[in-house]
Amino acid sequence: MNDYLDDFKRWLETEKGYSAHTVTCYLRDLGEFLGHAPEYDSIVDIASTDVRSFVVSLHGRNSSATVSRKLSALRTFFRFLKREKILEDDPVAGITGPRQGQAIPAFLTVDEVFQLVEEPRDGDRYMLRDRAILELLYSTGIRVAELVSGNISDLDFASEVLSVRGKGNKERLVPVGRPALDAVSVWLSEREGIMRARAARGRGVEKEAVFLNGRGSRLSVRSVERLVKHYGERAGIAQTVTPHALRHSFATHLLEMGADLRSVQELLGHSSLSSTQRYTHLNLDHLSEVYDRAHPLAGKDPG
Repeated sequence: MNDYLDDFKRWLETEKGYSAHTVTCYLRDLGEFLGHAPEYDSIVDIASTDVRSFVVSLHGRNSSATVSRKLSALRTFFRFLKREKILEDDPVAGITGPRQGQAIPAFLTVDEVFQLVEEPRDGDRYMLRDRAILELLYSTGIRVAELVSGNISDLDFASEVLSVRGKGNKERLVPVGRPALDAVSVWLSEREGIMRARAARGRGVEKEAVFLNGRGSRLSVRSVERLVKHYGERAGIAQTVTPHALRHSFATHLLEMGADLRSVQELLGHSSLSSTQRYTHLNLDHLSEVYDRAHPLAGKDPG
């Protein structure tokens, strides 16, 4: 069994280009399933009833999204085994996950975004770095994992674009606004000073990463999530602010300003237009508000 898992892990990493986080989650979900299923002499003995029993056991103690994710891990694994001709029949075939509602993404108003990006100030240890992070997240709509994996060489200041490696290791070019480029440029100047100071003390530093932590290493996803939440709270924004909320804000504000859905899909790096279409609900809400406020007959009794 472990040989199959090792082969599956390599396939996810090399052929599918999945992130280390996704691979870890898939293997953990598979381990949970194998711990629940009866012990068989061979993996070919696993049946659909084992998968159904596992899915049923998840209900009540997991969200619909979590159950769907675990089922997705199983589906990918058994399709891999079938592709490698280790299995003839897929035990996950025909098994569907729980229905999930289309959650409307949380987003910030334009004023709230301005408040947020101006929140890092004198006295904050990493003011320049943190302001550059907030500006870049909102300016480009990139995922937090894409932000922390970014290298200095990915930024083209002359063309004002950022090369982004997204899900499945797919690359896309994203325009970057001038305020974000200026903020990053100022941070990179400070970063050079940090590198020289650490080198003088005989300490190493990550040379390629745009954003560093206090130890000179590449900044982590968790660290960015914490700092975004911190500045959101300090700015007095009512909702919990996350990097994903900035991504949603980017998409929503573009649509409100008249951007077409296909362009926003390309900028976000969505493989499916349906993922981007969630934002049209927000856009329609905005248009309804504008209509109600501006149209002469809106909300008026015709009688």
